[in-house]
Amino acid sequence: MKAAIFHEHGGPEKLLYEDYDSPTIRPGHVIVQVKACGMNHVDLLLLDGRYPPPGGLPHINGCEVVGLVSEVGDGVTNVKAGNRVIVFPGFSCEKCEYCLKGERTVCLKYGYLGAARHGGYAELVKVPAENCVPLPEKISEADGAAIPLAFLTSWHALFAQAGLKPGEWVLAQAGGSGVGSSAIQIAKLVGARVITTVGSDEKAEFARSIGADHVINYKTQDFVKETRRITGKRGVDVLIEHIGDET
Repeated sequence: MKAAIFHEHGGPEKLLYEDYDSPTIRPGHVIVQVKACGMNHVDLLLLDGRYPPPGGLPHINGCEVVGLVSEVGDGVTNVKAGNRVIVFPGFSCEKCEYCLKGERTVCLKYGYLGAARHGGYAELVKVPAENCVPLPEKISEADGAAIPLAFLTSWHALFAQAGLKPGEWVLAQAGGSGVGSSAIQIAKLVGARVITTVGSDEKAEFARSIGADHVINYKTQDFVKETRRITGKRGVDVLIEHIGDET
């Protein structure tokens, strides 16, 4: 198969389009013919060496995959060849104390497609069948490939962690980012009132276009004071904070 692969760390020039061994099927797995793959900041970290691939080099990036199932392994019953799927990118060991409690995302050996193993910057990728979810026909392949990391991160934060309810106030930091923009859309779908922060007028316009009720430019306004003003000094019920040390 053809793949975009790198043998040494550096910039985009280190990505080479070349032949690489096609994945081979195994029980419980499927091989997906990649139709679209998302690009994330982690791809840059893997490429330039700030987050070296755990399996070493050469490596194929690509965490968010949408494609067609081309081959199924023994014991697979949830999908069949020809199915249009989106791949959940996280992998857990299923054996540690957290997996046994159902908390797979904090598994001691948790890893991502495209990071802990070869990913979707290739014609074919092998994944566990249980990680394949049907992709609705009304969602394009390109749009589907933008869902797994940002949208699932926001969903987990809003509901698994914060228990968001309709009518509550949400402050989503960085409304122009993947996690911030997905949090805005998800929160609006359940009837929450959404405030977001951005760093430019262009991003402010984008945030409003996807549903933000109030937008604060943190470069020209104090977002804490503005949030208190907007909510009548009440404050928010849920804060999506993914910026880090700056805030």
